[in-house]
Amino acid sequence: MIETSTVVLPDFAAGAVNLASARLGAVGIFSTDEFFAPVSRMLNDDPASFDPDLYDDNGKYMDGWESRRKRVPGHDYAIIRLAMPGRIFGFDVDTRFFTGNYPPHCSIEAAFVEAGDPTNATVWTELVTKSSLGASAQHFFANSDTSKVWTHLRLHIYPDGGVARLRVYGAAHFDWSKVGASEEIDLAYIFHGAKSLAWSDAHYGHPDKILSPGRGTNMGDGWETKRRRGPGHDWAIIRLGHAGVINRVLIDTHFYKGNYPDTCELLGAYLPDAGDTFSDAEISASEQWTPILTRQKMQMDAEHFYAGDQVQKIGPVTHVRIGVHPDGGVMRLRLFGTKA
Repeated sequence: MIETSTVVLPDFAAGAVNLASARLGAVGIFSTDEFFAPVSRMLNDDPASFDPDLYDDNGKYMDGWESRRKRVPGHDYAIIRLAMPGRIFGFDVDTRFFTGNYPPHCSIEAAFVEAGDPTNATVWTELVTKSSLGASAQHFFANSDTSKVWTHLRLHIYPDGGVARLRVYGAAHFDWSKVGASEEIDLAYIFHGAKSLAWSDAHYGHPDKILSPGRGTNMGDGWETKRRRGPGHDWAIIRLGHAGVINRVLIDTHFYKGNYPDTCELLGAYLPDAGDTFSDAEISASEQWTPILTRQKMQMDAEHFYAGDQVQKIGPVTHVRIGVHPDGGVMRLRLFGTKA
């Protein structure tokens, strides 16, 4: 099995979430043709892979969406329902491992549908004009208007072929004006706009996963670091969906049995002007953020709830730093509080 390596991402990907993530709920709802490979594979979160010896009933197994060779006029396209409504900063149309079967061109349209899926009356807006694609490569396209909110995409490929992965970098849209001043809400939920911005290690799982919906499906559905062989401990910095006061904390080690952290802690800071990336100096300074939760002993495969006097009242925060000592896996982090 051959796996890909990632390239340096463009600036628009910094601090962004993949709105086309299947793990978060993005779905391919229509395609003109998926004879060789379904649209659903194009939305997988793992990097595309290639097995030279793997075939199925229709031919070579490809890890992506692939239509058959078009013998009539026209071109193929697919419609994707995004995992969450959001503003779009840019795209990655990835043709890795499609060498003689990639589309020469693509374009991308977007639509906002209040409820349900697009109909024949839906108005589509072109975000990426017809653009060239190459063989087995990532193609990045910036979106010039990042103010509008979208729910669906229509990816056109000309005239046919295969796309390994579609990444849609953006920010979740959540209407915080509808949240009451005293209403308790999860400030660290990815659908509410939370995002991990920096971390010490993500060998077995990205820290964004701890912000995801549900309790987790298996050990691969959380943030897990490799075994630490030297001094120090692992950590992740998370930007909350909205500045807020944290009242209750949940740290879940579901599925982590021989690899859960020995202890966890939570620090917080109010940094309303912080950017989407943290410098080495800013990361070093985060070690001195104000404690919200002092180091707590963890148990395997368990939900750990903290409230009342266990949670330090430090006022509004925009960012938190979760520390795992010395290393290990966390499935979910919930930070319940009120918006500031």
